[in-house]
Amino acid sequence: MLVAERAARQQAEAAAAHAQAEAANATADRSSNEALIAHLKLEIEKLRRQLYGQRSERKERLLDQLELQLEEAEASATEDELAAEEAARKTPTVRSFTRRRLVRQPYPEDIERERVVIAAPTSCPCCGSAKLSKLGEDVTKTLEIVPRHWKLIETVREKFSCRACQTISQPPAPFHTTPRGFIGPRLLATILFDKFGQHIPLNRQSERFRCEGIDLSLSTLADQVGVGVFVGLPLYHLMEAHVLAAERLHGDDTTVPILAKGKTVTGHIWGYVRDDRPFAGLAPPAAVYYASRDRRGEHPVRHLANFTGILQADAYSGFNGLYEAARKPAPITAALCWAHARRQFFELADIAKNARRGRSATAISPIALAAVQRIDALFDIERTINGLNADQRRRVRQEKSAPLVAELETWLRDQRSRLSRSAPVIKPIDYMLKRWAAFTCFLDDGRICLTNNAAERALRGLALGRKAWLFAGSDRGADRAAVMFTLIMTAKLNDVDPQAWLADVFARIASLPQSRLHELLPWEWKKLRPQVAA
Repeated sequence: MLVAERAARQQAEAAAAHAQAEAANATADRSSNEALIAHLKLEIEKLRRQLYGQRSERKERLLDQLELQLEEAEASATEDELAAEEAARKTPTVRSFTRRRLVRQPYPEDIERERVVIAAPTSCPCCGSAKLSKLGEDVTKTLEIVPRHWKLIETVREKFSCRACQTISQPPAPFHTTPRGFIGPRLLATILFDKFGQHIPLNRQSERFRCEGIDLSLSTLADQVGVGVFVGLPLYHLMEAHVLAAERLHGDDTTVPILAKGKTVTGHIWGYVRDDRPFAGLAPPAAVYYASRDRRGEHPVRHLANFTGILQADAYSGFNGLYEAARKPAPITAALCWAHARRQFFELADIAKNARRGRSATAISPIALAAVQRIDALFDIERTINGLNADQRRRVRQEKSAPLVAELETWLRDQRSRLSRSAPVIKPIDYMLKRWAAFTCFLDDGRICLTNNAAERALRGLALGRKAWLFAGSDRGADRAAVMFTLIMTAKLNDVDPQAWLADVFARIASLPQSRLHELLPWEWKKLRPQVAA
């Protein structure tokens, strides 16, 4: 009976693996066809432009959109191909899907070439005989980049035949992050960091490479983006688990235009930052990002489904579901940002900005100015306790900040009762008084910061980058951006050069077992490779 049940279970598992592999192959085939269609559309439009000239600015924008769509399609096709290969390895009955790729352009003749010859064996690995004769060699070409210097690494693998037993031996081929590819790890890291860290779109990178004498098409670069994101996903999940295991998180979001059927919709990138350094925490800092097509409250509820600590954020209503007492596994403690509150008062008391308006300037609100001064006194205290442990911070706050906060509340309520409903300063006063408990919880918990600046700093790069890359090409493109932003920002938070770290990750990740993958996390990588991190 047990043997029959075991056989039935194995048969069911094999059937499930077969079905999963077939589905992965079908998905990869569809993505490959979509990438090919996108490539052909782009080529057709380029040919039309050559035949009929530049007809309008709109046509030029259409070409830019088609290039971005090709970029997203190529990256998605590569991700699906790797997923199909991974699924096919689990069952011997399904052959892995292989994409049809365009013919690679030849390398320039004047490119620097480096010949690396792997040491030949001194004896036959089969019988131990030293009677070896060379049969030939295989050369694996790897395109690599050195800052402002290109080189082509030719790795030679000599073949030998044993005169005693006729066995042919040859060293294994060097590892390439890209399957059947030619891009070295440092070049791959450069492409990804320029796109997501420096916000340089792939079409501009392709043009820059072409000016340097290397023809790397948009399709090829997009292929590498798909590879890089796929390879980095295990580290992304480790960082995500690390961030969500924190006692306190900073959360915020920013808009990201996403291309949809020829137009853009306003999507969002959600960022959550773990940074325990202000209260002398020992855990390394890290950030995790998620992408969504809209700003509905269901997104942060899903992101933080298992989080039960303190969330420092703005007063966005979408977070309210996280603070409910009936929430499972437990309600999240809300801690609001005093910088947001101060900003609203400061807009009504900005003397410098008002002076620039000239005759159109409005009167400075004395209440808003006084509120800013009172809040600044709290910030002055916070600067003196930054980096102390939680207990020390709480004691100082109880001694120095608590009386100022009590006076501020009394003063705000008194001013509120004297103002008319139309007074502009009513809005920032109500913003604070209606949420007073969430603003003042920092007095009783030294882990809480006075502001949510950690999350805002983590999203600042995205806001600046929007001017360069304009929009994400698809929902999957936004998801890829979230993954790479997570890797790059976490490296920066740990004072690690993201590009150098990514290059080492791509070079080593395939040779590391799952149990040692944590060694590639930026904070552990920094300890193990201090000379590289510097």
